[in-house]
Amino acid sequence: MSSVHSASDSKAFIPLALAILTVSDTRTPETDKSGDKIAELAQAAGHHIAARCILPDTIETLRQQMQSWITDPAIDVIVATGGTGVTGRDVTPEAIAPLISKPIPGFGELFRMLSYEEIGTSTMQSRAEAAICAGTIVFLLPGSTGGVRLGMEAIIIPQLDNRHRPCNLSELLPRIRHEH
Repeated sequence: MSSVHSASDSKAFIPLALAILTVSDTRTPETDKSGDKIAELAQAAGHHIAARCILPDTIETLRQQMQSWITDPAIDVIVATGGTGVTGRDVTPEAIAPLISKPIPGFGELFRMLSYEEIGTSTMQSRAEAAICAGTIVFLLPGSTGGVRLGMEAIIIPQLDNRHRPCNLSELLPRIRHEH
C-alpha cells in the first residue's frame, strides 16, 4: 500500500502554474498568511505562482476573477482560500458554481474527513470543494492557515504531482483540457 501515497522516481516532475485567490474583506498582502502558506507549499513542491490576488467576499467580483484565470491558458490550477464557511459573507462556492464543468466531490469529503481528526465536528462548517472549470483545476479551501496547510499537504500537493501513484490530477490535466 505504500505506493498509494508515494511518488514514482521513474518520471520527471512536471511543474504546474498556480493562481492563488484570497477571499477576504480584511486581509492585505502583509496579513495574508493563508495565501502565503499556499504559495510557500506550492513553490516548495516545485510549482510556480502565475498570479495572486486578494478580493472581498463579493460573488460577482470573485466570479469575474475566477473566470479570467480559468480562461487563461497560462494557469493550470486555482487555489482559493476563504469564503467557504456558512455565514452570509461566505460566498466562494456560490461564485464558482456556474463555472463548474465537473465537480470533484471527493476532495471536500476527504478534506472534511482529515479535518475532523484536527478540529472535530467543527469541520462540518467547511464547504471546501474542488472542481474542473473549463479545463482548469480549482480548489476552494478555508481561510484558516491550518485548513490551508491540511488541504495543501495532505491532498492538493500530492494530486498535483504527476509522479503520485496510483493516480493524480496532474497527469489527467492534458486529457481534461483536450476534452474541453
